[in-house]
Amino acid sequence: MLNPKLIDYFFTAASIQRWNDYPRMIDLVELDKQAHKFIIAYFIAKQEKDVNYIALIESGIFEFLRRVVVTDIRPDVFHKALMQKKDDINKWVIKKLKTSIKDIDDGKFLNKFQEYFTNDQTNIKERFILKAASYLATKWEFSIVYQTSSFLSDIDKTKIAIEEEIEDYYELIGVRKIALGKKLAHLVDISGRLRFQKRWAQTPRIPNTSVLGHMLIVAFLGYFYSIKINACPKRVENNFFCALFHDLPEALTRDIISPVKYSVSGLDDIISEYEINKINEEILPLVPRTYINEFKYILGLYDGKKDEFSNKIKTDKIKEVKDLSGFNEDKFNAIDGKALKECDRIAAFIEATLSISYGVKSKELVKGKKEILNRLKRNPKINNIDFYKLSLDIEKYFNEDLE
Repeated sequence: MLNPKLIDYFFTAASIQRWNDYPRMIDLVELDKQAHKFIIAYFIAKQEKDVNYIALIESGIFEFLRRVVVTDIRPDVFHKALMQKKDDINKWVIKKLKTSIKDIDDGKFLNKFQEYFTNDQTNIKERFILKAASYLATKWEFSIVYQTSSFLSDIDKTKIAIEEEIEDYYELIGVRKIALGKKLAHLVDISGRLRFQKRWAQTPRIPNTSVLGHMLIVAFLGYFYSIKINACPKRVENNFFCALFHDLPEALTRDIISPVKYSVSGLDDIISEYEINKINEEILPLVPRTYINEFKYILGLYDGKKDEFSNKIKTDKIKEVKDLSGFNEDKFNAIDGKALKECDRIAAFIEATLSISYGVKSKELVKGKKEILNRLKRNPKINNIDFYKLSLDIEKYFNEDLE
């Protein structure tokens, strides 16, 4: 599906500090900013016409990878450097990543990657939406920074510069709505709060990833799974955004770890019912009516329940199916829920494995990693994609990296 080296690049973003020359009440890292950017881009795109969502997803992944490779340049300096040395920087990024991505989708992913960074006319509208989303994610972050930095002499100058930048994106309806504090602004706030919730909250871990960052990692895994099985465009899109939003309700309910959910009979049902009520009361009223049914579908809401990890199609109604092999056309609106659940497990496995490889481990991490590995071993493959082998490759890569 993809190699551990590329996965390592993804998680590097969890260690890239943002605003680290300002006092901050919490750590602000690149992975969270990028996840928030993707979520905001989705909401902006849904207000526009003729958006190519595969181009939006892939453009976002390309830009994410470039930012991770160019880790040591401050964002404002990075943007200025791009204006003057863009071609040189892009060539270096392509060279740096080529080995890690050359085999993905029989070389097609690398070709798209190269085209994106050598031709400014590629995915013009999608680039613009992503720039707007990036700005809004940065502005949201700065609101946190400003609270603890108001005593600095230059902080108001930075504040003015950030606020003025919004004018460059006013042609996008979603940007105007967010700037005016409309319902979309509240959705941006709700999703942003997920950076305050930490994964594996009951145990020390490095890097200390958030629920928000985890959602993006699962979305990346869902995308690469989708192209590996040659999924149709709508299926790729659905899989990515279903994964990206799969933990959104935790902004309202907090992350409840699996051992707690399933240790008491009937507790999981109570939690699920409460979660659905909170979504109906506090999230769905903020979603524009033009795509609320689509949003409910990728959240996994149907027939009075919430199940984002079931295989399903949507034509005149939503239907769960065991095998999606006969539904690989856009008209079926398929979601590979079972595979996305394995992507979720793989993400958790990497979180535990990475921390243990750094020498920060606990009984909870070791036990959790072992349980995930055993579960993957019992049911290793979905659509001939071997998730168990991927987990072994990941473990080998991070262990060898320290030898």
